[in-house]
Amino acid sequence: MIDLDKAIHLINEKLELWFRTLIKILPNLVLAILIFLIGLFISRWLRKVAEKLILRFTQNVTITRLFSSFIYLLSLGIIIFTSLSILKLDKAVTSILAGAGIVGLALAFAFQDIAANFISGIFISFLRPLKVGDIVSIKDYMGKVEEINLRDTVIRTFQGKMVIIPNKDVFQNPIENYSILGKRRFDLEVGVSYSDDLEKAAQLAIDAVRNIDGISADNEVTLFYKEFAESSINFTIRIWCTSSEQLQYLKVGHLAIIAIKKSFDQNNITIPFPIRTLDVNWPKEI
Repeated sequence: MIDLDKAIHLINEKLELWFRTLIKILPNLVLAILIFLIGLFISRWLRKVAEKLILRFTQNVTITRLFSSFIYLLSLGIIIFTSLSILKLDKAVTSILAGAGIVGLALAFAFQDIAANFISGIFISFLRPLKVGDIVSIKDYMGKVEEINLRDTVIRTFQGKMVIIPNKDVFQNPIENYSILGKRRFDLEVGVSYSDDLEKAAQLAIDAVRNIDGISADNEVTLFYKEFAESSINFTIRIWCTSSEQLQYLKVGHLAIIAIKKSFDQNNITIPFPIRTLDVNWPKEI
């Protein structure tokens, strides 16, 4: 049979022990709760301040929230660890953190490519070698930047294809950004006949393109002869467009070709094309 009096006595002893322990740690418990509440307020304030500071360097909302949340959790973790230290529970927390660190290290090795893309995305957001709307050429792809995410960058090519490039490839490869200057240069190669006046042809070409729509008034049109080809003497004429947009770039080239061809026709300047002579040796009759 169960000795009820003995059981009640044991329960009373246990409750008295707990009560004495509670009274003993009560000052530390009150102090720990007070520190936690103050730390919680400070952590939230730090998160708001961090959001404002990070927004000065990047407009990426995801990056801003990520870093502000990291700062919030870091400060909150320090406050929790301090509160538990007051209650003399810091050893248990240290053991938990050590285990979490080992798990985190294993996950980092398992997902190192994802981590590399993630970190590259953070650097891209802060360094801003490109932004949404820029016309860029990365690796073998050229087009307009549609999205910059933490893992990848999305480019719409001029052929209408959506290309998703991992941020690691974006960050580790040369980026040709045509939008930084706000203008682009169109290089047009033209050939004139060996019998034509080269100085006259050069001046006619410059005058022909100087006043077409979309030409930058701040940059001079330049022309340089560069080679003696098989059937022509070739020059390159360089024209600066007022916009970096692909449609405007192509339109300027289109108008320049028409203007030069029309000017050369009116002034008897020949744009030669290769001529091949076919010599056929007929077999002699036997």
